[in-house]
Amino acid sequence: MDQQNVEKLFTQVDEMATAISEGLNITYLESVTEALDILYQGQVFDDYPEQLQVDIRNKWLGFNKEHYENEEIRKAIQLSTLKGMKGATQQQHLLTPDAVATFIGYLVGKLTEFQDQELRLFDPTCGSGNLITAIMNGTDKKIHPYGSEVDDTLIQLAVVQANLQKHNIEFFHQDSLQPFLLEPVDVVTADLPIGYYPDDVQAAKYELKSEEGHSYAHHLLIEQSLTYLKEGGYGIFVVPNFLFESDQAEQLQKYLREHAHIIGMLQLPEDLFKDEKFARSVFIVQKKKEGSKPPKQALLVKLPSFSSPEKTANVIAQVNDWFSDYHTGKL
Repeated sequence: MDQQNVEKLFTQVDEMATAISEGLNITYLESVTEALDILYQGQVFDDYPEQLQVDIRNKWLGFNKEHYENEEIRKAIQLSTLKGMKGATQQQHLLTPDAVATFIGYLVGKLTEFQDQELRLFDPTCGSGNLITAIMNGTDKKIHPYGSEVDDTLIQLAVVQANLQKHNIEFFHQDSLQPFLLEPVDVVTADLPIGYYPDDVQAAKYELKSEEGHSYAHHLLIEQSLTYLKEGGYGIFVVPNFLFESDQAEQLQKYLREHAHIIGMLQLPEDLFKDEKFARSVFIVQKKKEGSKPPKQALLVKLPSFSSPEKTANVIAQVNDWFSDYHTGKL
């Protein structure tokens, strides 16, 4: 991957998106989707004002998606999306940090290391598609991916991102706590949105519904994920560090004891977060199946700063050893 290519493509997308935003009076984030779609289609939309069409043609001339690697495209889109999200007020406009997305891809590989068949992977909170495409770019495994997102702008961005990277991803544009027409998958990955779910009628259908007031959306999404996991499949969730300290934590723990094995909890580096109260961890569970057992020792790790290569390498070596023991039945 060439960082100069990332910067070059970001600059091109940024200039196009800025012109589109000003010319059509739409948000920058919406304009990023428009700009990326133009790059993918190879032509300016003819319903644009004539002068805007001229401006955009001058900005995208010379672009050839064949000159860019998938990771270069993903990272450039990530930078554009981050810029767009700075001006967004919606809580759901969030993006999984790049280092975290890469790390989750590593965990998917380790958990499914000895699974030879095509891997069915589902992200019920896929947003702009950053996490799911990062996982796909970082593995040689054949993956059949699915993603769901309720936000109009983000699902459009996810689709055009998949198109530019030539990933065949099946997307659901819906509330991810509504039922899916989806066969069980091997792995669910999700950077869970934190907060209350406003639809009490739908929440009432879940075991993890709150007895009083609104239910926690992140709890319901864990249950929904387990519903669409195969027996023995894995859920990998980015969760708040206070997951098991909330007023509904006991209910969540009871549910997990009945339906899943806790595989591990890996606390993400503190320097990834501006405030300690926003700190997150990667929580790994396995859906129970006949004859399955939890590991004798769960994978509990506090990750050092990703900017410290030596410390990170030492911890990853320990994690690799844990997975080796896990897969050989020593744990």
